[in-house]
Amino acid sequence: MNIKHSLVVPCYNEEGNVENFLNEAKAAMAGYTDSYEIIFVNDGSNDGTDKNLKKIWHENKDVRIKIVSFSRNFGKEAAIYAGLSNANGEYITVIDADLQQDPVYAVQMGKILDENPEYDMVAAYQAERKEGKLKSGLKTLFYKLISKASKIDFVTDASDFRTMRRCVADTIVALPEYHRFSKGIFSWVGYNTYTMPYDVRDRVSGETKWSFMKLLRYALDGIVAYTDLPLKLPLYTSIFTGILSLIVVICAIIIDVFSSHIASPWAYLIGAVLFVSSLICAMIGILACYIGKIHSEVKHRPIYIAKEILTYENDKKTDN
Repeated sequence: MNIKHSLVVPCYNEEGNVENFLNEAKAAMAGYTDSYEIIFVNDGSNDGTDKNLKKIWHENKDVRIKIVSFSRNFGKEAAIYAGLSNANGEYITVIDADLQQDPVYAVQMGKILDENPEYDMVAAYQAERKEGKLKSGLKTLFYKLISKASKIDFVTDASDFRTMRRCVADTIVALPEYHRFSKGIFSWVGYNTYTMPYDVRDRVSGETKWSFMKLLRYALDGIVAYTDLPLKLPLYTSIFTGILSLIVVICAIIIDVFSSHIASPWAYLIGAVLFVSSLICAMIGILACYIGKIHSEVKHRPIYIAKEILTYENDKKTDN
């Protein structure tokens, strides 16, 4: 079956948004194409998301709707992977269910690909962030640091909200890693990408799922996944501490030789031991992060487990 456009919609506790999203997606697609599908991925929601998804699936047989329900919460990265794996469209858009990302922009991105065959993907970024300056500044700093450290061009402020051609989606799905960082994967696979601004809307219902700690863990996952710079830190810090120790020794000698005061060896010794010990502990912690990722990867566990898949197609897919 030839599908023009697929919308991949990760959902976690979005009971108040899924029906509104469907209605706005239908309105956005009207006049653009009637050959589209919507893949809702229920990421182990613990509210009424599953019930509401099944309701709209039963009541909207005129729309090609798939529902992939996870056995538990596997995270948004797994939800994106599941959606891309189950999408059949020539174009695939990853979009949130909370309607902060208007489905109208998905149509605009599709038209950009229609009119510009040299582009393989369209990435959307917020024209004006509505979050605090500190949070926004930290995100910008993160993208600049990881771009330089990984030697991969991360588009500042670009989100998972993007539309890609079938070839790009197939390439992304073929990547086998368990710990996935989609923003890094989107950049790593290459392809010609067009960036466009969009105006973020207020959430229709519910609250954001991205707390500061979740964003911090997400950033750490991205750093560990896409750069080996932390592994090189012990070398850099050993050079620094070596030079620092040499300066301390020289200063102590100068004080003892050219001054009437005597430098206390114990003060220098205790300070040096504590400083070096803290560095060693930090480096061990960094190595533990990488070893932990390796430990997870070698298990070859599935990225997600789908307990149920509802589809407009005859075959009931259960691949994961």
